[in-house]
Amino acid sequence: MEKKVTKEVERTFEVSGISFRSVTVNDNLNQKLPSKITENNFNGIYKDGDLIGYVFVDQAPSKTAKFDYLVIFNMKLEVINSKVLVYREEYGGEIGSRRWLKQFFGKTGNDRVDHESNIDGISGATISVRSMTRAIDNLLQTIGILQENKII
Repeated sequence: MEKKVTKEVERTFEVSGISFRSVTVNDNLNQKLPSKITENNFNGIYKDGDLIGYVFVDQAPSKTAKFDYLVIFNMKLEVINSKVLVYREEYGGEIGSRRWLKQFFGKTGNDRVDHESNIDGISGATISVRSMTRAIDNLLQTIGILQENKII
């Protein structure tokens, strides 16, 4: 997993030789967050000691399993990339298409996303579309709260 994440982050920022540092959140605040922050799932991305963005890696449920995904943010905390890293189902893998995932690009902690209003569905991938959209919406709300609390 680590190699896939590093590769995707380096490709997104068009750099190499990056490092990651965990973003830490106290337990009290973490309990209030829609997306829980762990030691490994939300990291600052550094190049030559300078912060260049953030990456969030997590799992979301599909019909019978879970899929792994990542979301990359720039310094303005806008989504600049999202990717399904591992999809474990026979159906619904279309949510991994770059064209569908681009709907989240540019979104920030001030935005809400919903599969019924502003995110297109995919025939045959309804559960996965709802799950990924819910996961990204929770993450955007979390980013907004972390910004309000001056964590990021």
